[in-house]
Amino acid sequence: MDMQTLYALVYIEINIVSLVLVGIIRFKTSGIARMMEQRNFAMSIDTELISFVADTLFVMMKYGFLPFNEHAVLILKSIYFLAITVMCYFWFVYFELMQGSEFIQKPENALYSSGLVWLMSLLLVVNAFTGILFYVDDSGTYRRGAAFAVVYVVAYTYVFVTCFRAFLELFNREKFMQRRTFIWMAVFPIIPAGAGIIQFIVPELPSACAALSLAALIMYLNWTERMISVDPLTKLSNRQFLQHSYEQWATESDSGEPLYLLMIDANSFKKINDTYGHIQGDAALIRIATALEMACSDFHGRKNIARYGGDEFVILLYTDDIRQVNNISGSIPVILKRLNKQANAPYELTVSIGAAMADREQTIKELIEMADEDMYLEKERMHNKMMQSQ
Repeated sequence: MDMQTLYALVYIEINIVSLVLVGIIRFKTSGIARMMEQRNFAMSIDTELISFVADTLFVMMKYGFLPFNEHAVLILKSIYFLAITVMCYFWFVYFELMQGSEFIQKPENALYSSGLVWLMSLLLVVNAFTGILFYVDDSGTYRRGAAFAVVYVVAYTYVFVTCFRAFLELFNREKFMQRRTFIWMAVFPIIPAGAGIIQFIVPELPSACAALSLAALIMYLNWTERMISVDPLTKLSNRQFLQHSYEQWATESDSGEPLYLLMIDANSFKKINDTYGHIQGDAALIRIATALEMACSDFHGRKNIARYGGDEFVILLYTDDIRQVNNISGSIPVILKRLNKQANAPYELTVSIGAAMADREQTIKELIEMADEDMYLEKERMHNKMMQSQ
């Protein structure tokens, strides 16, 4: 067996393994991709599968495992590059939705963003007549054309725009709570893009397919984690993950790590919803979540910030220092007032906060009830203060 045949077999095997892995991921996502964000993830997987199949068939033809046909080879390469571009477009949309971008939620912007897909389609049509991107020469050998690099530039522009936009969002204080997500989005796409560049330089190395399948797996794990543990509106932990975190702490009897719970409730939230609508109500909840994240940013211990339900939030602080708890409680209203002013909100947005120290013998429901009592005392103090000032 010569080296070329051995290379082809390894290339095909890697592609088939990648195809199976991504196929399993697509099967697992089938039937649960209902939200726009999830649908774009699923469609990126579909186009990735198409690119893998086209690339595998191309290599099998190129190295004689299947009968070589000039037209079939050109069609397979055209399908491959178009599928890669469409996949990168869906990745771009998926990451935009993950970061809560208003840009991509407008249909006209989504259409404009697909411009590179249409450009790639046009280039591939032109290539069929000119061979400027790739062609089969008179000896029946596949060759790269003079402008072959353009297909990579067009497809991976989506990736680099995603990285750049996520990097800029790192400096957006309004989205402080999503900082970790932005770091992930700024760094993660570079891996498959880098693998694609390597394969551009060394086409015999099947790095792109392997990297794309690994990227799909990482994105799938990230997606399922978000579905299981993250509140879709505020991007904080959800109630189930909060329960899990508390139960884990309660069973760690050997650690001796103390825990405080803060219960945060929006004041007059129903009035905001009824007067200004649910869109403003959602914006208010996101603003509260941002204030909680910012208030806890200097806390060096473990913490878990969660949306408990409706307009109620919970913070778990793993500490025995009541001063830290009080500092966070005191800074939340101050930060929230500033954020609300910066947003030019047409309403006053305030919260009431209650605190309780946990006992490992308690359930989280009992602990929340204790914090609730403290919170309602705070509400009563605020109400009495307002009455006295009138």
